[in-house]
Amino acid sequence: MPFDNTQSIETAPPSEGNILSVMKVASTIASACALIFLIAATSPTPSVSLSRSVDVNATPAAVWAKIGAFCAIKDWHPAIGSCTESTTAPRTRTLVTRDGKAKFLEAQTAFSDADRSYSYTFLSSPLPVTKYTSTFKVTPKTETTSTVTWSSNYTPDPGKEIDANNALIGIYESGLGEIKTRFMK
Repeated sequence: MPFDNTQSIETAPPSEGNILSVMKVASTIASACALIFLIAATSPTPSVSLSRSVDVNATPAAVWAKIGAFCAIKDWHPAIGSCTESTTAPRTRTLVTRDGKAKFLEAQTAFSDADRSYSYTFLSSPLPVTKYTSTFKVTPKTETTSTVTWSSNYTPDPGKEIDANNALIGIYESGLGEIKTRFMK
């Protein structure tokens, strides 16, 4: 007798209940995929921390006396052409670049002569960032040398992470470089 390896599978026509069950599962999967896509597309860009420092050949008191006032930035930062400070609380400063192409409005959020530091936030800025907060601080390194640190936390605009980081690094490094140069004279 020859060997028969064929099998007969009988299937019943799909019932209305089975079709509805398959459709519910497919709908649930589609909804879950749409939710995952929506969450990924709208999740906020992570906050970034940035810090730059420079050592200066002067005591912290001497450095702070020259650069510690909120509007003193116009005297030492090569890109800043003017600084106008408000007399009302909270203290604000309006910075305009030397070429007149950019304007920053910043609010001072903390100030300490004793700690030789101040903090501020952007109220408006041409930079592609939100939630920008920054601290500017002078600390002793040795008896005759100070460290000036400029640090911040911010959220770059989506798709502008590299632009934001490069712009802020350029601002910090050019300002700190000028401070170092001024105390070498």
